[in-house]
Amino acid sequence: MATTNNKAKAIEIIEPKSIWVGPAQAPVNIVWFGDYESEECAKANTVIEKLMAQFEGQIRFNFRHFPLTQVHQYAQKAAEASVAAAQEGKFAEMHQMLFNHRRRLGSISLKGYAKEVGVTDKNFLTKLVDSFYGWTVRADLLEGLNLGIRSVPAVLINDKLYSGRITFPELSKAVEAELAARRRKRA
Repeated sequence: MATTNNKAKAIEIIEPKSIWVGPAQAPVNIVWFGDYESEECAKANTVIEKLMAQFEGQIRFNFRHFPLTQVHQYAQKAAEASVAAAQEGKFAEMHQMLFNHRRRLGSISLKGYAKEVGVTDKNFLTKLVDSFYGWTVRADLLEGLNLGIRSVPAVLINDKLYSGRITFPELSKAVEAELAARRRKRA
């Protein structure tokens, strides 16, 4: 009598917490919790881009999802779309695209953005509609809540919640202070 193995194959999802930009050995790690529909997060995105350029090779950056769904009706699906793009190595491109188009984040628009950045998954829209990556986004949100985050943008610098204003001069000072502290430890 033959038996068949009907076990479903486990699907591995590349989670946002594993997607870093910058060298692994960078002395400063920045983790930013954000929402793609938020104007403040869009401004913070510009600040982070400037920081990455200013401190090239010294910062490692990670974006985590914290969609404020009570205020932003499209934030959850936009976050899921970025996770979907990340599965094909297109997170950075989709991340930028979503902030650039934060006022047009409906599912059909998201599908168009995905195609524009090079996502080839033929089931992209189906996965979006079915919330295939919904739990992945929710895991980020829950982690943020556990860290005490209640609004966005929220930034952690080397695992410490940053409490200052998220402007280029202020964050630059915080990064400089971290770099100086690391230099003192090595001396």
